[in-house]
Amino acid sequence: MDCRSSRSCRSLLGLTILLMVLAVSGGCTSALATAMWLIKGPNIPAEFAGLKGTRVVVVCRPLTSSLYTNPHIAKDISRQIASLLKANVRGIKLIDQRRVDEWIDENTWDEYTEIGNALEADLVVGIDLESFSIYQSQTLFQGKANFVIKVVECKTGETVFEKYPPQTIYPPNHVVSTQDVQEGAFRREFVRVVADQIARHFYPHDPRAYFAMDSARIY
Repeated sequence: MDCRSSRSCRSLLGLTILLMVLAVSGGCTSALATAMWLIKGPNIPAEFAGLKGTRVVVVCRPLTSSLYTNPHIAKDISRQIASLLKANVRGIKLIDQRRVDEWIDENTWDEYTEIGNALEADLVVGIDLESFSIYQSQTLFQGKANFVIKVVECKTGETVFEKYPPQTIYPPNHVVSTQDVQEGAFRREFVRVVADQIARHFYPHDPRAYFAMDSARIY
């Protein structure tokens, strides 16, 4: 096979040249570290890695009256989080979200341990959704959400992880005209963004991805 016509060979050649340049300018060790950073990205570790190998319930509950009229938003966020955790946390055993939704619809509850114990889970990933909106004005979209992330141990009731992230804003640095995107499409995309901002606390991730969303296309 002619190396000049091979994409993998061209990539290898480019990497080799990059390493040579960096090695001359900053030493072999720093050159290799910089090259790996460019290839893989600056992944940071999970803030809470205790979900591995455990039975987990994911629950998002609205805390304000304005969100009670749209309970599907909290359920959609829960499903998205569960999907991301399943894909990224090795050995996690997630309780089916259909069982979670059914239990919530049929029961009155106050504490996360109630639903966790009822569904025989070890831990509950609980999301207190304090606010969720998609409109900047009548003609402009910009999603904004506030939430608290908790991990509660079902047997003891102990909160083993708690996080108060800053407000999630999407897109971070501009607004979207309502003439360009349908409301349903923007809401679905913002739900995915919120779920990603929550789920990434539990597995390694690239922190640059959030800012890259400014240039992402919304369908």
